[in-house]
Amino acid sequence: MFGVMEAVVDKKKVIAELRARLRERLSALTAAQGAAQSGAVHEETRQEDPKDTRAIEATYLARGLAERVETLRNDIAAVGSMEARVFSPDDSVAIGALLGLEDADGDEVIYFLAPCGGGEKLAVDGVAVQVLTPTSPLGSALIDKNTGEDVDAYLPTRRLQACIAWIA
Repeated sequence: MFGVMEAVVDKKKVIAELRARLRERLSALTAAQGAAQSGAVHEETRQEDPKDTRAIEATYLARGLAERVETLRNDIAAVGSMEARVFSPDDSVAIGALLGLEDADGDEVIYFLAPCGGGEKLAVDGVAVQVLTPTSPLGSALIDKNTGEDVDAYLPTRRLQACIAWIA
């Protein structure tokens, strides 16, 4: 299976799917933010006594959600500006790389290194693609590695030892 999947996955579709997934999250988060803001100014959250903190808590929640919405908007813009860069077999892993990691059992997992959206599991043309960021444990272990190199990363639940099968 070494290097077979690289020809099957269209990187432009991976980027489009990641952007769509982030937009879905933004829609849900924007609705939650609107509800929190409405709740913060609703008459039922008005302070009834000096120790009543409902209004303050609702305001903090609304502010926190507003910050998350803004961060997500920036993430969508970052993914939207990504080009589907073609990596040659001699190129090192960098943002925009689509790559296959093969473990000792010969199982291959496909990853896409993006500036944001880490942890997203995408399905592109029936192929599973996991999004990594360069700040994740595996993402940082992959940066500047080449095809054929071994990767050793300590993930939150386990240690991963694999070989970079291909980079596209």
